[in-house]
Amino acid sequence: MAYKVIWSPTAEITFENIIKYLEENWTSRQIENLIVRTNELTNLISKNPFLFRRSEKQNIHEVLVTKHNLLLYQINEPKKKIEY
Repeated sequence: MAYKVIWSPTAEITFENIIKYLEENWTSRQIENLIVRTNELTNLISKNPFLFRRSEKQNIHEVLVTKHNLLLYQINEPKKKIEY
């Protein structure tokens, strides 16, 4: 069973701000690739949340989206939720 993925309001704002910043520094193709890669990783995480390494912080996992972007997430095992 896939876990439900929840983007916190802070995570949504942060992601939007990253995209806005990248619009000034990256090509549209690079930005599209980042968005696609983020979506692909979100799908993988929902199916297997323990796939990626744990960070040094308790109950936080991390995955490299690009060499400049790291995705952090928390697993809520009892509720079967992934929280960004």
